[in-house]
Amino acid sequence: MELTPKYKRVLVKLSGEALMAGGNEILDKDFLVNICGIIKRCVDAGTQVAIVVGAGNIWRGRQGEGMDRTRADHMGMLATVINCLALQDTLENLGTPARVMTAIEMKAFAEPYIRNKAISHLEHGKVVIFGCGIGSPFFSTDTAAVLRGAEICADIVLLAKNIDGIYTADPKKDPNAEKIPSIDYIDILKNELKVLDYTATSFSMENKIPILLFGLDDPENIFKAVCGEKIGTIVGGKI
Repeated sequence: MELTPKYKRVLVKLSGEALMAGGNEILDKDFLVNICGIIKRCVDAGTQVAIVVGAGNIWRGRQGEGMDRTRADHMGMLATVINCLALQDTLENLGTPARVMTAIEMKAFAEPYIRNKAISHLEHGKVVIFGCGIGSPFFSTDTAAVLRGAEICADIVLLAKNIDGIYTADPKKDPNAEKIPSIDYIDILKNELKVLDYTATSFSMENKIPILLFGLDDPENIFKAVCGEKIGTIVGGKI
């Protein structure tokens, strides 16, 4: 049975680290083509897709030990733009129009983020890729994902990470750890689960934004998520 999209508009958060596909290169080109091919498939099927991408494959603010935290986070914001441009180029080579919009103005190669313009791009079939997080230090790209998801009225935020869901314990350390199919926001906060940061979780809870966290080891999972298949862990909602 052929899958059909469940959601009209989604915000996909791509982990920067996942773009390495377990290798040593900053970007695994074949993996990038696979991901963008699936995103194209979602768009062709009628779903509007926006993306927030991390920078863990290049730089994380917390790597800047001894550095000013704000400056280290600024470096991380710039690193997200490298990933944004790589995604844009790959999507357009596949025939899917894409626009990069940044929270900090970089007019030479990206549009400044304007909410109404972003929504207009989506409604005209373009993939919108958000760079520079929210434009302020101390906030993660997970927080940027749920914030942009709320602003563009996405039906759901899809967190594609290098782990395939939320577990009762760290599955790398505990062989008895079990994947949790669904969980409420408050339980993530109470149990201090690190898979989603406090700010992103709190914002999602306050604004009732459902989140689906799943593994990006198989890019096909993005399309399955868009179609409402039961994968990963759903936070604050139902599949």
